[in-house]
Amino acid sequence: MLIENAYADLAGVATPDLGMNLFFIVFMFVVLYFMMIRPQLKRQKEQKTMLESLSKGDEVVVGGIVGKIVELDNNFVRMEVAKGMVIQVQRSAVVNLLPKGSLK
Repeated sequence: MLIENAYADLAGVATPDLGMNLFFIVFMFVVLYFMMIRPQLKRQKEQKTMLESLSKGDEVVVGGIVGKIVELDNNFVRMEVAKGMVIQVQRSAVVNLLPKGSLK
């Protein structure tokens, strides 16, 4: 053979530290937990308690439509959006609970 094999010289090259890589992965998971996962779980819990606490006469927002709850079911809410006009929506579609007296 005319060309000899060339091998890399590892004398001055530092190898990656396994402990530091593991620390970085754990650190990134902790940051993701506190920045994304924990706030989302908190919002879900607040939404669930709000949906469970709905009662007749509450004023709610459903997809931009504001109305007063006339009748409740396990899965559906019937709400009055105008005088004599009652619509039925899914209970899970309720976005926000308004303070009493918001609707005139």
